Amino acid sequence: MTMIKLVVDPATDRVLGCHMVGPEAGEIIQGLAVALTCGATKAQFDATIGIHPTAAEEFVTMRTKVPEPA
Repeated sequence: MTMIKLVVDPATDRVLGCHMVGPEAGEIIQGLAVALTCGATKAQFDATIGIHPTAAEEFVTMRTKVPEPA
């Protein structure tokens, strides 16, 4: 089982963080660290073609927003 999460600033669309629990998480998160350091936005993640079949592709095909807790 793999769990992933992106933390996105709704005002700027900038990806502020990413979380992953599962196989190869360290390798995948290290790759995403470059995008976050460069200030990538959620729109840029969405425009990226995922490598199929991999768990990493989920970070660029993720479309469902989870509401913030009240």
